[in-house]
Amino acid sequence: MLTIEGLKDYGADVDEGLKRCVNNQAFYLKMVEKAAGDQTFGKLTAAIETGQLDEAFEAAHALKGVYGNLALTPLYQPVSELTELLRGRTQMDYTEYVTALKCQKEKLDQLI
Repeated sequence: MLTIEGLKDYGADVDEGLKRCVNNQAFYLKMVEKAAGDQTFGKLTAAIETGQLDEAFEAAHALKGVYGNLALTPLYQPVSELTELLRGRTQMDYTEYVTALKCQKEKLDQLI
């Protein structure tokens, strides 16, 4: 079960996330759960695997906004780096970034 304490232990900046959700804990937790279940994460990894860099950039940029607004720092940092790399649509090996992102996503999923 997702809790504020669990998110703090995960490394989320819960105080900042709560501020953005008018200090409504139930709403914040609901938004974090919704973000964790969003299909954009799968779209990002699929687009990178198939070399569709325009789609990968759009997905990464969307996730960066979501993770940033919810102050999910462990996800925000790697997706932010990935977004900037994808901005140039350069064909390169993105495995390191995708792996870091997947690892943090799995940790969040375990909290839920």
